[in-house]
Amino acid sequence: MLHALKKLFSRQDGRDRIVIVSGLPRSGTSMMMKMLEAGGVPIMTDQVRTADVDNPKGYYEYERVKDLEKDPDKSWVSSARGKALKVISWLLKQLPDENDYDIVFMRRNIDEVLASQNKMLQNRNTADATEDEAMAEAYRHHLAEVRILGRKKANWRLLEVRYDQAIQDPAAAARAVNAFLRRPLDERKMVEAVDETLYRNRKQGLTEGAEATHAIEEGNTRNSRS
Repeated sequence: MLHALKKLFSRQDGRDRIVIVSGLPRSGTSMMMKMLEAGGVPIMTDQVRTADVDNPKGYYEYERVKDLEKDPDKSWVSSARGKALKVISWLLKQLPDENDYDIVFMRRNIDEVLASQNKMLQNRNTADATEDEAMAEAYRHHLAEVRILGRKKANWRLLEVRYDQAIQDPAAAARAVNAFLRRPLDERKMVEAVDETLYRNRKQGLTEGAEATHAIEEGNTRNSRS
């Protein structure tokens, strides 16, 4: 009985759950991982992908995440309980259902995401023939699918964090994440982990009212409050 009570308590206060940081590529997921690490959340990363000019503070990735779709053995994910794991949004649906997930989903204007991705490709001398308009439409469709999935998954809780607002008011972002994860995080250190100078591909004149940035907003409220 004591073991059952401890298990129940750990589920309620979030310590037995897996913290997933997700979002589109170049949406601020690495920054959020750094904030969580600074705040006191153990980070699951293997440091295989090292820092570079595009992510000078590091990527905080774990290589096995990339094999979630094709590897039938997902038992290793359970070892991330109580820790934070970075998972790109396309692979969220591959997470095994035997775990409970607190998902911090980073939102960024799609035009900014595309600009940042294009800059990364230029830095690596990698050509991409896909038109931005077609890519933006694919992203909108994908985010709509994430919204639907978020409604269905009983073992998911989601919190959306806008990248631009986290940069402008990191204290508010830290408070929101701390309250969501139900852990005693060090919000001051989380704030100190935010580097505004890395917000390098911002799109002037765009508002958060743009349809792309709200693609997964509806439908997440229920799970984030459960």
